[in-house]
Amino acid sequence: MTENGIVLVVSVTLVQGDQVFLIQENKPSVRDTWNFPGGRIEPGETMLEAAIREVKEETGYEVQLTGTTGVYPFLSSLNYHVVMFHFTGIVTGGSLELGADEIKDCRWVTLPDILADDSMIFRDAEVMRRIVENLEKGVQHPLALFHPS
Repeated sequence: MTENGIVLVVSVTLVQGDQVFLIQENKPSVRDTWNFPGGRIEPGETMLEAAIREVKEETGYEVQLTGTTGVYPFLSSLNYHVVMFHFTGIVTGGSLELGADEIKDCRWVTLPDILADDSMIFRDAEVMRRIVENLEKGVQHPLALFHPS
């Protein structure tokens, strides 16, 4: 969703043991770059609904969101002003089925390997570095941050 020229997006780190899930983009403007599953928030959709939907569309996995590492404002590699709401989650169902038009590949990796692997080109490297550092430090806020009771 775009609000006053700002693109609102979600992204999700799926966690399984000591590994996290990455996707390799296949969209022409960002082809071959690596990222966490995610995308734009659609009109009428909450951030949490968008996060769950985007993971399902891009990976085939059903997820339970477990927390958030925060909000990341940045200027994207495509020169958009973006506000990203980043979540963590676990796979609860579904099966791996990559959205072929959008996703080229995927892999489970450890957090230290993300930043150490020079062969991986990230869609928005600085934001990815900030998220990974927060994950490594154990930064985790409750989901209630976005929907207080």
